[in-house]
Amino acid sequence: MTERTVLLLVHTGRPAAIRSAELVVQGLLRSGIGVRVLATEAADVPLPSGVETTSAEPEAVEGVELLIVLGGDGTLLRGAEIARAGGVPMLGVNLGRVGFLAEAERDDLDKVVDRVVSRAYEVEERMTIDVVVRTNGEVVHRDWALNEASVEKAARERMLEVVTEVDGRPVSRFGCDGVVCATPTGSTAYAFSAGGPVVWPEVAALLMVPISAHALFAKPLVTAPSSVLAVEVQDGAGQHGVLWCDGRRTVELPAGARVEVRRGQVPVRLARLHHALFTDRLVAKFALPVAGWRGAPH
Repeated sequence: MTERTVLLLVHTGRPAAIRSAELVVQGLLRSGIGVRVLATEAADVPLPSGVETTSAEPEAVEGVELLIVLGGDGTLLRGAEIARAGGVPMLGVNLGRVGFLAEAERDDLDKVVDRVVSRAYEVEERMTIDVVVRTNGEVVHRDWALNEASVEKAARERMLEVVTEVDGRPVSRFGCDGVVCATPTGSTAYAFSAGGPVVWPEVAALLMVPISAHALFAKPLVTAPSSVLAVEVQDGAGQHGVLWCDGRRTVELPAGARVEVRRGQVPVRLARLHHALFTDRLVAKFALPVAGWRGAPH
């Protein structure tokens, strides 16, 4: 029988995550499943003998059937980077506030272990975006995101002047704090905070959401998944911006820089323990008031 191995990623800055990691490790080892952790985290988590450590993230997922992430949204996005690189499904346990990417909460740890041991989980693919930065027509940076790529002003005291574009055609020019280009998964993250719509994960689409734009027409746009979105930083005194991908990776944008966003070639795979409707997840995560609902007539 082939040995099974799970990679565990932990937000070691949270005491709750460390305690949760101990419970998960013990449960998996008792069931004969190998556990691997990053060496940078191993020193902060009390680990029994038999737990494998690795110092290189790209090789961390080799031979691994699942990545379990214990933490908040930032840790889950870090896990998505590792999981996507190896094509490994990620199962998130939320120890933060909202945690839309998470499949379970801290109180569900026993169930998480049981489902992993019995392979009682399904895998769904989430759309990503590929990001290209050009200056003077030359590609100077390539990146990707699960949630969003945001073009933002670099100086707090200045607005950023941009022209937005969809499918090679200009849409509008305005001054703003930034523009968010998001996936349906990212519609409940930064794009939501900027006033964008909530898009169900099953919908294949791209979103473009201006941030604090000074313009008559600066509404959120929802485009086809085949569309190419672009944001151009306009020339001008002191005009420069910053590109953020998932709020984790950043690159400076000089005046004249162009950011292009299209559907990503490589998805992120998420492990799901149950068939919860996104509507129910939305209500639960945002604590939406639904008292008085009678349901559809039968």
